[in-house]
Amino acid sequence: MLANLTKLTYLLRETWAGLQRGGWMNGAAISTVTVLLFLFGLCLQTSWQLDALFDHFGTQLEVSVYLEPEVAGAELLPTVETLPTVEAVRLVTKEEAWDSLLTELGVSDRTLATQQLEGNPLVDELKVTVINTTVIPAVVQQLQGLEGVDRAVYINEASERFRQIQRGLNWVSIAITVVLSLTAIAVITTTLNLIALARQNELEIMQLVGATKAWILLPFVLHGIFFGAVGGAIALLLITLLRTLIQEILMAQTGFLRFLAEGFTINAVQHSLLSLVVLSLGISIGTAGSLFAIRRVSFR
Repeated sequence: MLANLTKLTYLLRETWAGLQRGGWMNGAAISTVTVLLFLFGLCLQTSWQLDALFDHFGTQLEVSVYLEPEVAGAELLPTVETLPTVEAVRLVTKEEAWDSLLTELGVSDRTLATQQLEGNPLVDELKVTVINTTVIPAVVQQLQGLEGVDRAVYINEASERFRQIQRGLNWVSIAITVVLSLTAIAVITTTLNLIALARQNELEIMQLVGATKAWILLPFVLHGIFFGAVGGAIALLLITLLRTLIQEILMAQTGFLRFLAEGFTINAVQHSLLSLVVLSLGISIGTAGSLFAIRRVSFR
């Protein structure tokens, strides 16, 4: 137990000594990792938020079900409400729709307009709200198969736009991660090489007194892990602050912006997963950089 504690103390002492020798290069390495993980984490979080917003829109998007002229909406309403993927159903009778249309057109004499068209030309309509957007195509197909339904339509431009944004964001996230990961690994490798160069004589003396090469180079691996972990922690802090700020600004608004704030969120599981992914990626990049660096450390 005492021997293990002594070894741990040695590793921590050597790691701290190496960090002190790194100087401003430590800041450069941590800053590079922070920028990488901030952008990666922000893209990942935004992708999840778009998923949540997409589902939130799903509870607001309505499928318009137009019935046959001789079918009353009240008769079909109970059947539609029993569908498992339907959230709510609202009936708009042809009389209500006709009155609303004449009002929008500015027609004052509604009786005359109705007589000229030989009656109300509209049909009863059911406004169907689904549980989420992914089931809309299936719901439309189900509704169109019901007896008495003329057609079921929905506007999907908004949902398709969000899907396109999400796909583009995923590709941007991949590109950013690849490019900045290579940059971060290069900076960490350079930093650790400079530290090793500054401690060249000291490392050789340690080898002469019996220390193995693996034991001598282990603190450099810890350096890389430290860079990745600190960069990840700072990136998560910045992401959290930015998310909180945007959420507060949107929640203070009204109308559509507040609607966005209610849907543009991540749940507790995603919040924990984001932290795990960002920190794991940071530690992986730091470890990779340190492994590249120690391969170039030479002893006489």
